[in-house]
Amino acid sequence: MSADNHRHSIPTLIDVPVGLEQAVWVERPLVEQGDSILAPLAWEELMCRQVGQGHPPVIHLWRHTDGMAIGLRDRRLTYATRAMEQFRQKGTSVCVRPSGGAAVPLHPGILNLSIILPNPKRNISIHRDFRFMADWISRAVDPWNAHAHVGEIEGAFCPGDYDVSIAGRKFCGIAQRRQAKAYIITAFIIVEGRGDELSAGIRRFYDLAVGEQDKGYPVVQQGTMGSLSELAQVPDVTSYTEQLKSILAEGQSIEMIKEQTLFSLQDIQQMEEYLIQRYDE
Repeated sequence: MSADNHRHSIPTLIDVPVGLEQAVWVERPLVEQGDSILAPLAWEELMCRQVGQGHPPVIHLWRHTDGMAIGLRDRRLTYATRAMEQFRQKGTSVCVRPSGGAAVPLHPGILNLSIILPNPKRNISIHRDFRFMADWISRAVDPWNAHAHVGEIEGAFCPGDYDVSIAGRKFCGIAQRRQAKAYIITAFIIVEGRGDELSAGIRRFYDLAVGEQDKGYPVVQQGTMGSLSELAQVPDVTSYTEQLKSILAEGQSIEMIKEQTLFSLQDIQQMEEYLIQRYDE
């Protein structure tokens, strides 16, 4: 069944954050090797401040050619610096991300999806918003496979209660990032590629980074991750992205903007430097 013949309207989703159906959508071109791996995350940090000051909610989509984003706990592993440098020497960009979670790969077939929402009263329900994100991502698979499941997959990379999986293999993980007056719910969605190959790369990072005294890091196992192309025959990232849009904005025109129109290159670079100083030194 094609995405065009199977659409949902907003009432089928649970716990839709207020105002999200009128959100501004920002889709970044593929981040190439040589471009800053931190640029999309720096942009989100700046945009989160703007949303906290009254800008409409934002939906941000981006992908990277070849990279890895590790978590804050990963960065504290005994040999994390050595492991990161070895990946970089082989051409894989590496960064420490400010949101929660553990190491995840970046790949042209992996869609990074964030929603940036206001929090003026500092009263949010992360579990509600995680449920919404998991529901939205799951329902976007319905045209190809209606059996997505939400719940932790043991042995997967970046494990969490809101893992989204098909037939016991995870294709999506969800994390959060809070600021004073706004916050970000972010997810990676493996649409194309091979889950075992992606798992092998993350397992290699932990093999290099972990010392004898380190505990609590994910033990990544083969057979726990998969792409939507493997698990549900989703053809490509574009088809899946269009289904996400159709679910949330059916009957409305989606306003697309270019990231470059919002912040200067200097703004982005200054934020990148801040993220490195705070999380990667």
